[in-house]
Amino acid sequence: MTSSNVHEIAEALRATRGFAHKRDISDVVSALGRSLPGGHAALAQAVPIGDDCAAIPDGHGGYLLFAIEGLVEDFIVRMPWFAGYCGVMVNVSDIYAMGGRPTAVVDALWSTGMNPADDVLRGLAEAAVRYGVPIVGGHSNNRSERPQLAVAILGHARKLLTSFDAKPGDLLVMAADLRGAYEEPFPYWNASTTAPAARLRADLEVLPSLAEEGLCRAGKDISMAGAVGTAMMLLECSGVGARIDLDALPRPDGVPLLRWLTSFPSYGFVLSVPPSQVAPVLGRFAARDIACAVVGEVDETRQVRLQAGGEEALLWDFGSDAFIQPHTSAERAEAVYV
Repeated sequence: MTSSNVHEIAEALRATRGFAHKRDISDVVSALGRSLPGGHAALAQAVPIGDDCAAIPDGHGGYLLFAIEGLVEDFIVRMPWFAGYCGVMVNVSDIYAMGGRPTAVVDALWSTGMNPADDVLRGLAEAAVRYGVPIVGGHSNNRSERPQLAVAILGHARKLLTSFDAKPGDLLVMAADLRGAYEEPFPYWNASTTAPAARLRADLEVLPSLAEEGLCRAGKDISMAGAVGTAMMLLECSGVGARIDLDALPRPDGVPLLRWLTSFPSYGFVLSVPPSQVAPVLGRFAARDIACAVVGEVDETRQVRLQAGGEEALLWDFGSDAFIQPHTSAERAEAVYV
């Protein structure tokens, strides 16, 4: 890969829909912070907002985890069953990314009659059964002009993995289940719907085990921002930077690099791991046949640089341009959404 290609990939990533949606977070948080009596400080709880879930101390040394996901309209229209399935799947991933285990979900569904509500609900039910997470209620409106879906989840963690604890000198590790295929034409790498249900649950159990044994310092599940965009969110929340080696990323055979960098995998995580713990972390995923590799190193620069073929390109400088954090430097240390 030549230097120009590295720069082209960096430019292409900055222009993606996934990056744009994450950048919208900054506007939302800035507006909410201005509206609260306590400002952005009022958003902070057990950990600053900016993780995959809200973390609420349970009074017994653990944490209640609470999260919600919304699905984009064009996805629901074109793939209603899979959109419903993903409504559960992505929330389950958020809970495990925080070192927790899911308890139950609720959904809010708008549709024009039972089309596409019926397909959406079948997908929700299938995922709930496969991941062992009951649907315990929700909200419905079958007289809407267009379909919309949001799913919320409750879970529990004995020990947290957060986005705020990556340290300079840590190694960035990416884990992804490559035993799948794309849901064409979307950038959704599906390694879930055809996998044995017992294997899906056991694969996810790796995350809370890493948290509870202190093997991993920070982590996030890979979102629509892709592997690099997800790493950026973690790094920004932790106030650090990194160099990321694109050649080292686990990737399915035959999938072009840029497509993979803009993909949402059904099972994918970016972790910040102390060097002394990298071997056991890699071993845990390898034991589950999950592709896993060291893809970069955390540093103090607050910049994200991409490397490939011996060349390097600057992707982002948090010091001059926030990604998901609030707009002003005074706000930046307070709280963010994901």
